[in-house]
Amino acid sequence: MNYTQNKKISQITESTLIIGIDIAKHSHVARAQDFRGIELDKYIEVSNSIEGFNKL
Repeated sequence: MNYTQNKKISQITESTLIIGIDIAKHSHVARAQDFRGIELDKYIEVSNSIEGFNKL
């Protein structure tokens, strides 16, 4: 699919939840925000291990 940036932006509605994840070697950081870009809670940090995976 070859969307333009405006088409991608128009797909974001009030019910859209945006999740951002920074993947790293030892620990990962994730956060959630609503369609306006307002952060819903503080970020979470999980280790790159089975315990960190289970925390998600």
